Amino acid sequence: MPFTLAGPVHSELLIKKSRFLGCVEPVAGREQAVARVQELWAEHPDARHICWALMAGGHSAANDDGEPSGTAGRPMLEVLRHQELEGVLATVVRYFGGVKLGAGGLVRAYTDAVAQALLGAERVPLIRTRVLQVTVPYAFEGAVRRELDAHGAVLEQVQHGVDVALTLEVPEDRAESLRSQVDDVCQGRAEWA
Repeated sequence: MPFTLAGPVHSELLIKKSRFLGCVEPVAGREQAVARVQELWAEHPDARHICWALMAGGHSAANDDGEPSGTAGRPMLEVLRHQELEGVLATVVRYFGGVKLGAGGLVRAYTDAVAQALLGAERVPLIRTRVLQVTVPYAFEGAVRRELDAHGAVLEQVQHGVDVALTLEVPEDRAESLRSQVDDVCQGRAEWA
């Protein structure tokens, strides 16, 4: 089961005079992630590197930001994958301390910065949902609402006209069962959009 994070969590490591500021945080997608990296550059104009990794919307991305290829972004991304995270951006701001760490040292430093931040993070199960729209006769509205509750659906909008139009959000794995139950309750008179 994939997870996301409840909120941002930070870490700080000092390795051979270099300072690594790690952060893991929930994001909606790549656009928000890139904007967040730009904010970090504004907050840390003297930093040497801001490396990042993203798992969001079924896509992944990794950026070494000038570090040797494969020593920062990709190892950070592997930490996110290993933790089964989705909708999460990992960033590490590096202030260079004058001592080169070598490829192995860089991989460990960037991996550790993300892993340390994740130790304090609250993981939240990511439940995929589906939005459904159904129109039912007034006589069945109460029974339909009970089915929504029983299936963990959230009623987003209700419009009362000739019939009752309901817009709802339901966990994806319960959507077909809900449709079937509503059809049964409404004796085949439910109209799905």
